[in-house]
Amino acid sequence: MARVKWVEGRTFLGVDDNGRAALMSSGDGPGVSPMQMLLLGLGGCSLVDVLLILQKQRQRVSDVEVEVRGVRGAELPRPWETVDLHYVVTGESLEEAKVARAISLSLEKYCGVHGTLSGVADIRHDYEIRESAAQEKAQEAE
Repeated sequence: MARVKWVEGRTFLGVDDNGRAALMSSGDGPGVSPMQMLLLGLGGCSLVDVLLILQKQRQRVSDVEVEVRGVRGAELPRPWETVDLHYVVTGESLEEAKVARAISLSLEKYCGVHGTLSGVADIRHDYEIRESAAQEKAQEAE
């Protein structure tokens, strides 16, 4: 069972059913806001999938990240109306089709957070592929 406990002021401590904690705040507190945590959850859930899929495809990934931007509605409870995911995948000789497929599989099949939020928000995505620094240096030396 997950729990959220008030710490002080507008700061709360969330503890998942495995005992791992996350600090949450509203306003100017030290933690992440619960609404931003939804975006982080979406990005994290999808990124885990993308990385695992690319590794199974034997893609030489050296870095992967996703930038998540959301726009909330004007009326209370102000749910996320649109969410944009921008994936940046860095590696050596990455195959674009495999990167695109990994992202699609995550969003369409595996990521439970996407499955939950997609019923509320319009979630869009794009990606870019970057060559790792080692690969760029090798190409420059040729």
